Amino acid sequence: MKSAVIVFPGSNCDRDMAEALRLVTGRAPAMVWHRERDLPDGLDLIAIPGGFSYGDYLRSGAMAAQSEVMAAVKDAAGRGVAVLGVCNGFQVLTEARLLPGALMRNAGIRFVCRDVPLIVENSQSVFTARYAAGEEITIPVAHHDGNFQADAEILDRLEGEGRVAFRYRSDVNGSARGIAGILNEAGNVLGMMPHPERAVEAAHGLTDGRRLFEGLLEMVSQPA
Repeated sequence: MKSAVIVFPGSNCDRDMAEALRLVTGRAPAMVWHRERDLPDGLDLIAIPGGFSYGDYLRSGAMAAQSEVMAAVKDAAGRGVAVLGVCNGFQVLTEARLLPGALMRNAGIRFVCRDVPLIVENSQSVFTARYAAGEEITIPVAHHDGNFQADAEILDRLEGEGRVAFRYRSDVNGSARGIAGILNEAGNVLGMMPHPERAVEAAHGLTDGRRLFEGLLEMVSQPA
């Protein structure tokens, strides 16, 4: 699987994401600086990592969404390339309008950093193929602005179209309907607040995130 990790000023989970991809796929991803206008050819996955791009000025992810590289990311997503945005990456995807809704300040106005149980809502996407629908998994979170919000019409559409990928088992940050991760209409773009790249090997204390990357590897390796 050929992958790339987009790096913005203030990204601090880019190396975590790169190492998770290397461990699972056996191939180090390309590290693409946000000022680049082009992406490597033949990518199977583009990952937008967590952190504090541009120091979270204006709104989390708002400035990163305007970076030069995002035009190439949007074009790749439109062609069906898998795009994974984690934490700040999820915020960037909503600001870039690759996903609906917005990530607001946590309801408790506090940074949340702990392992949280999630319910897998959709096991049919390229990202969730190694999970079972209804399965409970545990993935770490670390965010201050992870409160997913959208109007009722959008929320109903996400639910009705099976585009809620993950849901918090209990309230973590005030997210509408407990949503922790969503898919785009085509199913090739996933934004999620929990960090699967921090749960891929025994040393992490959790390994439930590994199956997300293993499923990706399996799905993109299948003949067309």
